[in-house]
Amino acid sequence: MPAPDDRRYLESHEWHKPEGDLVTIGISQFAVDELTDITYLEISAEGTIHKGDALGEIESVKATSELYTGMDGEVVEVNQAVIDDPSLINRDCYGEGWIIKIRPSDPSQLEDLLSAADYEKQTAH
Repeated sequence: MPAPDDRRYLESHEWHKPEGDLVTIGISQFAVDELTDITYLEISAEGTIHKGDALGEIESVKATSELYTGMDGEVVEVNQAVIDDPSLINRDCYGEGWIIKIRPSDPSQLEDLLSAADYEKQTAH
């Protein structure tokens, strides 16, 4: 599945989708394919976060990886559905498998992240 072009991406495979005054963050299909079956998700971020901060960890049968943010802001919501059932990320990583929502303190930081086209080039095999 190609990376949707309505969001921006980190090299570490997190997507950032602007939605009004919030930004929703999740992981890309490329990351899901690399991790395979996701078994556990822990979000440790709360309150104020900064660009490059770890949001938490995602575990699969293959690996454990940290999740990062590409923006400064405030955590406003964690998707409890993916905490309860991490396999939702495998099934719908760009939709119901979102992970966290933030209120960015500087929305222009989105422009520093990769476009979908640039992200696709980075992940091409």
